[in-house]
Amino acid sequence: MIIFSYDKTLDGLLCVIYEAYQRKIFPEMLIQSGEIPPLFVDQLLEIQTRDEIVSKTWGYLEKKMPKESINMMHAVWLSEQNERDWLLYKYIKKAIDSRFTGHTDFRDEVVISINDLAKKVYKEGYNWKQFVRFKKSKDGIYFAPVYPIYNSLPLAIPHFKNRFSSQPWIIYDLNRDYGFYYDTKKVIQMTLERDNEYFNSKKINENLLDPKEILFQESWKKYYQALTIKERINLKQQKQHMPKRYWQYLTEMQ
Repeated sequence: MIIFSYDKTLDGLLCVIYEAYQRKIFPEMLIQSGEIPPLFVDQLLEIQTRDEIVSKTWGYLEKKMPKESINMMHAVWLSEQNERDWLLYKYIKKAIDSRFTGHTDFRDEVVISINDLAKKVYKEGYNWKQFVRFKKSKDGIYFAPVYPIYNSLPLAIPHFKNRFSSQPWIIYDLNRDYGFYYDTKKVIQMTLERDNEYFNSKKINENLLDPKEILFQESWKKYYQALTIKERINLKQQKQHMPKRYWQYLTEMQ
């Protein structure tokens, strides 16, 4: 068995692809650098991630593959699912070795798997555009905690940068402990300390909210309740259009 070990990053995977074709040695398994390999290994190669190789490989793939296929590769990587790297390795190798028709070749199991996984990540990224709710803190920053299944938040950030371009905001992934801060000029990826005063479990500490924000939330809840016709409530249909796991972010659903 031939095994390649690398740093388990997308850039590292591109270097794996490059080295495999340069050496004409193709792995049967990919493992993390430093991970103990299985028994009966014929050859173990440690692949280093190099910026020049990453750029060169991306440039080649962008010429070889449709743009949508490239985008789907990014989405699959953001899924953080087990063996996503092996799935992408087979996908890229297929593109290089054959007349690849990309993400529309639904006769191929690898293409089907890539499509299915990418769609799940795309859907969650799209849902953040609808269900993120900012709350204004006393320091004037609008803050929104989220808890994604996939690492989908980066897909939604361009939307918020354009939609809320005149106000500073933070959207924070509590599941992965990182987020994005927008200072009205640029977006910066950032990490808050675990015991940061912003957090109270998975919610914002209400003691840090602007008093007008608290008043607005209470007014919005009353407005929502006043419009609700109890006899016409259809929870099944509501969950189809607004999955229940997003309700925790919506003021009117608290």
